[in-house]
Amino acid sequence: MSGAAAPTPKGHQRRTALLDAAEHILGSAGGAELTMRAVADAAGVRLGHLQYYFPSRSDLLAATLERILAASLTRVAAPAAAGDAAGDPAAVLDVLLGDHDDPSLVRLFTEVWAMAAHDADAAAAVRAFYAAYAGHVARFVRDRSPRPDPGVARARAEVFVMLMEGAALFRSGVAGSASPATDAVLRHTLLGLLGPPGPVDGVAGGPSRP
Repeated sequence: MSGAAAPTPKGHQRRTALLDAAEHILGSAGGAELTMRAVADAAGVRLGHLQYYFPSRSDLLAATLERILAASLTRVAAPAAAGDAAGDPAAVLDVLLGDHDDPSLVRLFTEVWAMAAHDADAAAAVRAFYAAYAGHVARFVRDRSPRPDPGVARARAEVFVMLMEGAALFRSGVAGSASPATDAVLRHTLLGLLGPPGPVDGVAGGPSRP
C-alpha cells in the first residue's frame, strides 16, 4: 500500500505541542514574533524537529488555522445536528458568536489578518481557511433548503463569514463593544443568511429555480 504512515502517538503529541506554541505566540506576542525559531523554543524542541512537521512558517500557519477550524466544527457539531434534521441555526450561532468572547482567539485572528496583508504565503493560508469555513456554512445552508442551490448557498455562506469576522472586531472590544441592540440586529441578519432562500437570493445567486 502507498501513502504516508499514520502518525505515532509521540508524533501526534509533538505536533500538538508545536501548534499550541504557534497559537500562543500569535495570540500573545503577535505575528511578527511567529518565527520558526520562536515556536521551536516555546515547544522545547530543536528547529529541525519543527521543520520535520512544518517545513516553513506558512505550513505552520496553515496547520494552525486548520486546527482552529476543526475545533470550531467540533463545537458546533451537536447544535448543527440538533432540533430537526437540518440542525438548530440559533444554537450554531450561539457557539460561533461565543468565540468573540475569547480575547486570545480574537487577537490571534487580528494578527493573522495583518500578516496576510503583506505576506503572500500567509494570505494563501488565510484564503484557504476562509474557503473551508464558507464551505461548511454553505453545506449547512443547503441542508436547510427545500430546493438547495449551490450558488445561492455559497453566496450566503461567504456573506455570513464576512459579517462574523467583522463582528469579531466590534464585539470583542478591539474596534468597539457588543450591545444588546446591535447584537439583536446582527443575530437576525446572520440567522436570515442561514435560513431557507428568499427573494433576495435572486440578486445574489441568480434567478430562483422554478
